[in-house]
Amino acid sequence: MISAARSKSCFQAYEDELGIARGRINRIMFDDPAWQEALLGRLTMRAFWYHIGPSLGLFTHEAIDAFRRRYYSDETVNQEVLALIRLLYGNYRLAVLSNHPPGLEQWLADWGIRNYFEVVFCSGDEGAAKPDPVAYQTTLDRLGIQPSEAIFIDDTAGHVQTARELGIHGIVFTDAWQLANELGKLLGIALPLRGHAENDVTRNASASSADRKT
Repeated sequence: MISAARSKSCFQAYEDELGIARGRINRIMFDDPAWQEALLGRLTMRAFWYHIGPSLGLFTHEAIDAFRRRYYSDETVNQEVLALIRLLYGNYRLAVLSNHPPGLEQWLADWGIRNYFEVVFCSGDEGAAKPDPVAYQTTLDRLGIQPSEAIFIDDTAGHVQTARELGIHGIVFTDAWQLANELGKLLGIALPLRGHAENDVTRNASASSADRKT
């Protein structure tokens, strides 16, 4: 799992500037049915932003576009997860199975990380989203592997539960160090991450992890 990250303070700054109650911006953006439509490629992201704009207190296309540009400019790649991906790359076959509007491959290319992944399944391009078993099976088929040969990583427990029901090993992601420990145990290898005393697998030796949330 590779995630685009923003700090909690970043979201609080948005809410303060927009005059929205703390903790509300995520609900406005991602609990709206329009988000699911965007994830399945039935609604463009521009149309999605114009739809939720008034709920954010933004009432013109110009104001919405300005906020949208700022929102995306604040997006960063989780560097610790990226370090795990780089450790795994070349030793394990990596794939992305993501609920994401159309264009995920270009997003990955823009960040310079598309080459790490053999398969990229984007819900917006495919018309199927997690936890639909079709999304998992299609990714497995494109990799040419059996469920028992795969490890699925996601920060949504329900998505991981579906993977397990399909016979795939599953890890619920909380942070890179927890992921390194759990993935290392499944693979029977050490996945060292620097700068974290609680990462007990660093006492052993080499190699590490991967995939993306939205």
